[in-house]
Amino acid sequence: MEASKETMSLLENGMITIIQVFHKYSGQNCKLRKADLKALVNNEMSHFIKNIQENETLDELFTDLDQNADLEIDFKEFISLIAMVTSACHELFVPNCYSS
Repeated sequence: MEASKETMSLLENGMITIIQVFHKYSGQNCKLRKADLKALVNNEMSHFIKNIQENETLDELFTDLDQNADLEIDFKEFISLIAMVTSACHELFVPNCYSS
């Protein structure tokens, strides 16, 4: 990428951050296993998602995200989590958009 972080927009910088965080936890094969997903959620999303303590909660989240059932979460599957959490947070941060 040719642009520097200083010249990129706030949104572009946010997108780069999402990519960097995914790869911080996904390792060499660029996929998250259950333990990786748990660490990512607990370390990087703890203000928006309650820490995952129970294996049942982790299993349910992992199954929901793992669309191709390969027992790993790739970047495209991970982005669905980001979209869901961002959408839910939008309702909390901008409630007047959702009032009748």
